[in-house]
Amino acid sequence: MTDTVGFLYPGHSAEDEYPRLEAILGEVGAAVRLPLVHTDIGEDAHRVDALLEMGSVARLAAAVGELRESGAQAVVWACTSASFVFGWEGAHEQVRELSARAGLPASSTSFAFARAVRALDVARVAVAATYPEDVAEHFRAFLKEAGAEIVSVRGAGIVTAAEVGTWGREEVLALARAGDHPDADAVLLPDTALHTADRIPELEEELGKPVLTANQVTVWEGLRLLDRTVVCPALGTLFTRG
Repeated sequence: MTDTVGFLYPGHSAEDEYPRLEAILGEVGAAVRLPLVHTDIGEDAHRVDALLEMGSVARLAAAVGELRESGAQAVVWACTSASFVFGWEGAHEQVRELSARAGLPASSTSFAFARAVRALDVARVAVAATYPEDVAEHFRAFLKEAGAEIVSVRGAGIVTAAEVGTWGREEVLALARAGDHPDADAVLLPDTALHTADRIPELEEELGKPVLTANQVTVWEGLRLLDRTVVCPALGTLFTRG
């Protein structure tokens, strides 16, 4: 039986991560489908007001019909910043509304990070964000509400997802190195516009610790909604926990 997790993805930047992730999971025999539907983002800006509009229920609901046609059994809002900017309670309400509109179990990338940190059972984390510092601080606050201890947060100051989507291997490695901290047990890279699907083992080897990236944890969370566990070391330490 094939499990199908659907994703609502904002705009166009690193949507090619999802077929890549599906293929990587397929290499270990996992029968999963990861269909993706784009949402209208409005203004592409890592700015709080723009992100609140990007993650509004109206924008997400507009894409739900197409997602249901894909045969999705669960749905994840594949955007970190336009979920955590709503705050802990607001992000819960966003997911509840999405679930109600879709008639499916639902979550978001922000909750995926919170649950992945718990799954790794790490005490302290560092955040290596592409965002401006003020937006990155909203992620710190969200993780703190989730019970995580954040030892450092670094924002790269990138304003648009479109720019982040152009980053290659060297930029991703540089971001991870710059955001690491000697007291951190894991490093988080929270932007679904960032291409990391085939770089996670390299990132973990470079830093010597688990690395959680946005599209990786988003897919993991979708599988969790279906009570599906896949062991796939090519996707990092998170996917080695059976």
